[in-house]
Amino acid sequence: MLLYVIRHGDPCYDPDSLTPLGKRQAEALGRRLAQSGIDEVYSSPLIRAQQTAQPLCEMLHKKPEILEWTSEALAWQEFTFHDPRYNGGLNWAFHAQTDKFKTPENIALGDKWYEAEPFCQTDCKNGWERIGRESDAFLEKLGYKREGLRYRIIAPNKKHVAVFCHQGFGTTWLAHLLGVHPLVFWSTFDINHSSVTIIRFANNADGYCAPMCIALSDTSHLYADRLPLKFCNEYNI
Repeated sequence: MLLYVIRHGDPCYDPDSLTPLGKRQAEALGRRLAQSGIDEVYSSPLIRAQQTAQPLCEMLHKKPEILEWTSEALAWQEFTFHDPRYNGGLNWAFHAQTDKFKTPENIALGDKWYEAEPFCQTDCKNGWERIGRESDAFLEKLGYKREGLRYRIIAPNKKHVAVFCHQGFGTTWLAHLLGVHPLVFWSTFDINHSSVTIIRFANNADGYCAPMCIALSDTSHLYADRLPLKFCNEYNI
């Protein structure tokens, strides 16, 4: 099985929607994914994610199934803190100065990473556990039951499954799926607007697999459509 984790296109957060550029990104993404043989489509309940999925769904004549647990609104409640750099306004804890996450002291916290600053100011422990539980239930329905860092294959398949979601939720989910320490993942990897990350669940003969990332934050569809390409609207790439 291939799991496609897709971040929404360029957003307008108020009201929740895609910008004109985001809609063009979604169209380019739809044309790209329509050739990938997507079998099932899921989406966050937020409008910007659903609008990103819409072109693909129209091409495939499919309706996305809404996954409430992938909502960025839930993750925002759990993983944000009052950031002094923003005059005390809320910001993602994992968008703090990320090199500090990799200090020996923080890495030594192990499973208690949520005691590090600024995570100790958030509800991220419960958020991490919630996403993990929901992810495990979702993957089990798809045929792969988590056992430690591996998955037992209970219904091997070759499906291509697309989930349209968000940056904050998505990077947290990927850390869980891949069994990577969240502080290491958040301070090392990120995903761009309308990007595609592909996780392979190999159908091994011994009945077990470990998810493997075979593409991370891929935006080749934007190059193909000659669309402007910046990372999170900040850096030309």
